[in-house]
Amino acid sequence: MFQYRIRGGNRLLGELKIGGAKNAALPILAAACLNESETIIENCPRISDILDTIEILNRVGCETEFEGNTLKVRADRKLNCEIPAEIAEKMRSSVLFMGAFLARCGRAILPAPGGCNLGARAIDLHIKGLIAMGAKIHEENGKIFCETDGLTGAKIKLSFASVGATENLMLAAVRARGETIIENAAREPEIIDLSDFLKKIGADIRGAGTGTIVIRGKKSLSKPVLHKVIFDRIVAGTHLVAAAMTGGEICLKNVRPFDLMPVAGCLKEMGCFLRSEGGDIYLRAPERLRALPRIVTRVHPGFPTDMQAQFVAALAIAEGKSEVVETVFENRCSHVGELRKMGANIRLTADKRTFLISGAASLRGATVAAHDLRCGAALILAALAADGESIVQNARFVERGYSGIENDLYSLGADISLENTPVRDII
Repeated sequence: MFQYRIRGGNRLLGELKIGGAKNAALPILAAACLNESETIIENCPRISDILDTIEILNRVGCETEFEGNTLKVRADRKLNCEIPAEIAEKMRSSVLFMGAFLARCGRAILPAPGGCNLGARAIDLHIKGLIAMGAKIHEENGKIFCETDGLTGAKIKLSFASVGATENLMLAAVRARGETIIENAAREPEIIDLSDFLKKIGADIRGAGTGTIVIRGKKSLSKPVLHKVIFDRIVAGTHLVAAAMTGGEICLKNVRPFDLMPVAGCLKEMGCFLRSEGGDIYLRAPERLRALPRIVTRVHPGFPTDMQAQFVAALAIAEGKSEVVETVFENRCSHVGELRKMGANIRLTADKRTFLISGAASLRGATVAAHDLRCGAALILAALAADGESIVQNARFVERGYSGIENDLYSLGADISLENTPVRDII
């Protein structure tokens, strides 16, 4: 198994180009099943979630070719719409094939989706929306069986602006009969990127990026298409926080600074200087970060839940007291116990949604374990700022969302390496 060995204390300095977004690429890969022609996806991140999704595509009958960061997909043959359990159980995004397969094949079989353990994360919004469009869905022997004689457009109001549910309903609606209206839709940049891709293969979509998305279904979608995935705003935010925690100075390239506003705003309040120009964003950290009175995670355009753990790590060394409230996931707190091993003073309220943080002058190196993707990122950042050497176990979680993070940080001056160890991963 793999782990990160990190010796803290080095300032991060230099430039870094940010690659494609995991959370944009994954639904686009599912959408490629709808295109009965060739799809070419550029800027596709080489991370384990993408590789597992490619394996799903291969297993259901698509042809794929992945070279560098360019993925080619052909889905012009009859597809087998049953997703292998051993792959789907690794990641939650496998549920997106439900909408795509119902639209393309009229059926889908999949196990309950996996991924990081962040709480219940029920897919009831996905299922209710698809049923409203005419799907019949039931669970039997640990599998979800979906079928339809033909999806029909419907007006669907989501009780929560779920990104996954919005994407699944978009994938289903593009080939449904008539018009589908999704109200209280998620507004993330990744939703817009999915919409842009679907338009390129012939879909009729309006309103992506707003609270209401309107889709007029087409009988078939078949256009050769080239699409470049947008930058990963969470990877970019993680590197900004890494520089801030180490007193560093970095420039991130290939980004859209507007999409980083919630993160950049908090870093400015913590004393960092930030400047953006074109597709670049520059950060210079203060001698010591300042605490923030309160951060509350929200759906976009609010503060992203995927940056919560990284900011908890940063606030653990900021001067003063801070409060962070998690409103999106009910169990996104696994990093707290690990950060405490490094000397962080963090207290959780009884509901495990509010983090009360008293900034320490410094953290100390320790052996800690990632329990999910963003927990792992937070522990790496804490190790970069800590005194002495740290081991961050369970690198497999981090590799689900960060392509070669150890190489990127090393290029900025971090003392970090990824090493193989006979020690079993900590669960």
